[in-house]
Amino acid sequence: MSSNTNLGKEIIQIFFTSGFSEGFSDFLWIIGSISILMLGVTIGVLVPVWLERKVSAAIQQRIGPEYAGPLGIIQALADGAKLFLKEDIIPAQGDTRLFNIGPISVVIPVFSSHLVIPFGYNIILANFGIGVFFWIAVSSAVPLGLLMAGYGSNNKYSFPGGLRAAAQSISYEIPLALSVLSIALLSNSLSTVDIVEAQSKYGLWSWNIWRQPIGFIVFSVASLAECERLPFDLPEAEEELVAGYQTEYSGIKFALFYLASYLNLLISSLFVTILYLGGWLLPSSSVFVFNSGASEYNLIIDGISEAIDAAMGIIITLAKAYSFLFISVMARWTLPRIRIDQSLSLGWKFLLPIALGNLLLTTSFQLFLLQ
Repeated sequence: MSSNTNLGKEIIQIFFTSGFSEGFSDFLWIIGSISILMLGVTIGVLVPVWLERKVSAAIQQRIGPEYAGPLGIIQALADGAKLFLKEDIIPAQGDTRLFNIGPISVVIPVFSSHLVIPFGYNIILANFGIGVFFWIAVSSAVPLGLLMAGYGSNNKYSFPGGLRAAAQSISYEIPLALSVLSIALLSNSLSTVDIVEAQSKYGLWSWNIWRQPIGFIVFSVASLAECERLPFDLPEAEEELVAGYQTEYSGIKFALFYLASYLNLLISSLFVTILYLGGWLLPSSSVFVFNSGASEYNLIIDGISEAIDAAMGIIITLAKAYSFLFISVMARWTLPRIRIDQSLSLGWKFLLPIALGNLLLTTSFQLFLLQ
């Protein structure tokens, strides 16, 4: 928390010495952080959309997007522009307020979750002491938005879709939270930065995936269900509910649901990376140190070293996250959809007892080491 706070104070001090007032400098820092978050998230979502379309095309022996940008990389931007220009239709017999609030209530928590994702020791917007539980807390508000969208549409397909979304989310949030709690016990912290730092002692072999293999499986399955990905896309099952809670939506509001679904998938992949795959750390425990000596170029060399470390941290984190995201995409186009009763049974009857047992084993092991 202190490193990130000191960085913010240094930037505010630069604005202050440039002639701006302290209040205006704080305002610029807040606006700059929000702008960086929005820009990074918007650019980051292009890769999951492109990867999903290209992988699905390869599985089905198609070409996929190829005209919008190099290899079709900006096809998502073209789709967003098209949806932005489409007419916004509101059901005549629906609840207008709930219908309009629904997409906003879904996309805001998803954007807020990026605040606690570290790409390096100091590359984080908000290093909260309860970072992982902040993510769980804000993401738990998403089903409420889906339920409002389904109820406000006044549609026989939308309302069951909203109910399914709420039921499925509650079923899998508890095992997911228990898996996160096991990681917090091993790391003695709820901060995402501290959790990554706790995995740096022995390189690859200190990653939590080896110490928490059961928790990794539970977290992976639960995160897929939270993202409503196949085989857990029951809230929007096309053969049963047309498009679920999205049936009555069009234009920019439908685009918000579309954006939130892929951002949620990206966030889940990033948290898998942070909690189990060492975050920005390399598999090797060796570290490259730039020894600048006592020459007059110390500051320049140190600045270059910090820039290289920051760039490497971002690249390593994204590479791990997109690797796990590739597995999620493959699962969507490989596994069949399960029934809603099977989905809820998996969450309550299997994942919850397994997550509880894993938490008890982790707690017992930690208590044994303290004695």
